[in-house]
Amino acid sequence: MAKKVMPPYIGAAYYPEVWPREAVDGEIAKMKEVGINCVRVGEFAWSRMEPEEGTFCLEWLQEVCDKMYAAGIAVILCTPSATPPKWLTDKYPETLNVQSGGIPSQFGGRCHVCKSSPVMREKNRLIIERMARLLGRHPSVIGWQLDNEIFHYGAGCFCPLCQKRFKEYLKKKYGTVGALNESWKTARWSLTYDSFEAVIPPRRDTWNHPSLVAEWLRFQDETIVSYIREQAETVRKFSDMPIGTDMMPMLELSHEKMNEALDVVQINHYDRADELYRTLFIYDQMRPIKERPFWNTETQAGWNGSAFAASGARPAGNCYVNSWLPVAKGGEMNLYWHWRAHPNGHEIGHGAVCSSSGRFYRVAEEIKRAAAEMKKCASFLNETKVRSDIAIHCSATAAVDFLAAPLLENFDYRDTLLHTFYPPFRHHNVDLIDTGHAVEGYSVILSPFLADIEENGLKDRMLRWVEAGGTWIVGPMSDIMTDYASRYTNAPYGSLEEIAGVYTKYEQPVEDAAVTARWAEDGEPLSLSRCYDAYELRGAECLAEYTGGGLEGYTCIAERRLGKGRVILLGSAIGGKDLLRLADVAPIAEASGNVALIERSGARRGIIAAEIDNKEGYAVLAGRYKNLVTGETAEGKIVIPPYSVFVLEKIG
Repeated sequence: MAKKVMPPYIGAAYYPEVWPREAVDGEIAKMKEVGINCVRVGEFAWSRMEPEEGTFCLEWLQEVCDKMYAAGIAVILCTPSATPPKWLTDKYPETLNVQSGGIPSQFGGRCHVCKSSPVMREKNRLIIERMARLLGRHPSVIGWQLDNEIFHYGAGCFCPLCQKRFKEYLKKKYGTVGALNESWKTARWSLTYDSFEAVIPPRRDTWNHPSLVAEWLRFQDETIVSYIREQAETVRKFSDMPIGTDMMPMLELSHEKMNEALDVVQINHYDRADELYRTLFIYDQMRPIKERPFWNTETQAGWNGSAFAASGARPAGNCYVNSWLPVAKGGEMNLYWHWRAHPNGHEIGHGAVCSSSGRFYRVAEEIKRAAAEMKKCASFLNETKVRSDIAIHCSATAAVDFLAAPLLENFDYRDTLLHTFYPPFRHHNVDLIDTGHAVEGYSVILSPFLADIEENGLKDRMLRWVEAGGTWIVGPMSDIMTDYASRYTNAPYGSLEEIAGVYTKYEQPVEDAAVTARWAEDGEPLSLSRCYDAYELRGAECLAEYTGGGLEGYTCIAERRLGKGRVILLGSAIGGKDLLRLADVAPIAEASGNVALIERSGARRGIIAAEIDNKEGYAVLAGRYKNLVTGETAEGKIVIPPYSVFVLEKIG
């Protein structure tokens, strides 16, 4: 009898429906050769599972699961709802997504269905129920993936049913159309509605009211969350394996809300070889959502692509370190897209572990190396976790608000977090959390550009946390909008002036190199960017003041003590060393900027150090460690070669 496959999992998406049935044994042998112990199957195979309405054919999929189990390879079953077969969309055209211009999406792509359609949901239920009845408790199956990279592509579906439900959503939220008009201030430009029925969803080719855009996207998100939860409910009737949905890193669809009713967070990402820092951000965002380790369900083995190869080459060692990062950051899985390159079709140019002719690409050797090392370090990885003392708010609500109304020129909320507020903490364990996440357990929380601090009762929870001893670094441009992208009218902030003990004298939301500032304590200059709010003190203390650009003498960073803690209000986006000065939290260790450090604790303790920029780096260890990959002892200053990973257990 085969043994249950244990994490960490390293594997790939596998599409047996593309290949002859007799090819499975040979593919499995090649998988074993490079250390793969997990595959995803079924996500686009609906026409093979149900070739005509009501005729189900799943024995081929059961055979694949049987063979994988015998070979010691775990299986993630994927629901095929992203690619309904042609007979379905031909017979039920209402299942197709309608674009903003009123044109139905054409059959032949993916993720092109209307997620409100009762017919689509019923057809999903039927095929998923067949899969779950047959394979839900198959010994090879370790979990489920629902749909594929679900999102409101093209700003959602504009079919009559979705439009009707959008108007019902607005009525439920605002109660009366008068309340909606007053909230959105529709009198300007004569946009006043006389009924909810009169509201028209925002077309992509029109200059739209930001509140309309924000509410339309939130309605689409509610629909998507409901769509996925319905699939999960069907699976749970016949399977007790963990369920998730493989999301992309875009923030506008809340990962936190999507995963509330699911069991395991799943993420797909495709960043260039020179952008491994982006993947660190993604994992620090996924990890806090659930206590259970997250699954990295897709990343590129080599190059990306569709009809042609894209996103540049990956230097030797890049696939290796990219394979390690999700596991180092607290996940238990890294899967590649995909196992064997497709011989034809939409993604004929995409990279894989092996080519369409079945020959390994160069990256297979790096995958084999990573798989062997993870197996060697498995007990340490499974007995330790990543626990963070620092958190940064990363809000889906703020992402939508700033998408609808950026306020700053060329402003991207996620990229601002990624490039300005996240990098200083590369040598710390840090969680990226949405507003519904618990704040207890952290000593420092940063809330930059957190447009709405009222969401999920966050303001009151943060104030209790501060009074208990927390340090809240909030701003710039936080607490400036409602959840429907509307500015406040009685003050620049909803309540931050009162909380922080300041009066905002001037606001300047444009980049200006003439604006300068210095620390009040020692006169050292600060690095400023993006926007500049100038404060008069109303009970706060000045930590930094402006020295140029017409704002001289006004406070740039204010601090107010509340109970045992403090609120620090930022008037501008400040530099990395300045953020570290405010946070005042010791790093895991001293290290070069090209090295990511992850501290692991639990039954055992240690550090994982990963070089991510393809150049030599270093770390300075306090104490003695054992490198679990090489067996060597490490202490003091150690050299970390390009694209290398050190798994270091504390021994003294």
